[in-house]
Amino acid sequence: MDVSIRKLKGKPGTLVNSQFWDNLGGNQSNYMSYNNTMHPFTQIQITDKGLEELTQIVENIRNLVGYEIPISTDHYGHFDLNNGIRLGKALEKYRLAWLEDMVPWQYTEQWKTISAALETPTLTGEDIYLLENFKPLIHERAVDIVHPDLASSGGLLETKRIGDYAEEFGIAMAMHQAGTPVSFMANVHCAAATQNFLSLEHHSVDIPWWEDLVKTTDGRKLIDKGYAQVPLTAPGLGIELNEDVLKQHLKPTDKSYFAPTSEWDDKRSHDRTYS
Repeated sequence: MDVSIRKLKGKPGTLVNSQFWDNLGGNQSNYMSYNNTMHPFTQIQITDKGLEELTQIVENIRNLVGYEIPISTDHYGHFDLNNGIRLGKALEKYRLAWLEDMVPWQYTEQWKTISAALETPTLTGEDIYLLENFKPLIHERAVDIVHPDLASSGGLLETKRIGDYAEEFGIAMAMHQAGTPVSFMANVHCAAATQNFLSLEHHSVDIPWWEDLVKTTDGRKLIDKGYAQVPLTAPGLGIELNEDVLKQHLKPTDKSYFAPTSEWDDKRSHDRTYS
């Protein structure tokens, strides 16, 4: 769940220095925008009133689901580690499974400070490519949980390497996933083969046609009662593309189907490498 300072917009007395960033807007093409400014450099602070508003969001969810179900938080906004620690301490009584991406992943020492200050597990990694870039966080035990995204961390085998390496240091692995059923099933196979795996993120549970984009080759459900089913006898990922359904849900502004991707022939990038 998101516990973002954006939820405090328009609520007087909840944030310090938010008006300057509101005026710039959220356009990522503006190099001066809030979205392109790393967390320590915004000078946004959360007031006690703001903390009360954010903790109420978490309390409402905790009261709704009880304590048998783990919940965790993410997407707080761009503020420094001091405010991250204040927010983390305010949320500790709700026993969150983890606090995600409180500062950019590159700041190993800041992550170490946050993790040492809080009892709630800390987590980062969805923007990290390859095991070698996870190693500083792992070696310093700067986070309690690593969080690779298999589609961008280096693939199925590299993600397993990340999980196995973290396990040697007593660090768990959750997996970020917000993609298609193809990516989902690659994650499922990796997770099933990794000892320190905790949980797999899934953003499409409310999309009725998402599972229909593929057909399982052994007749199983992709997801049953909140658990992904591992194909034990089906070959490969255990799925086949359902092309009829895929073609029904092409992006409205681009109806092409497996067209050439010549746009990737040119070097270009969006330089923000953190969440």
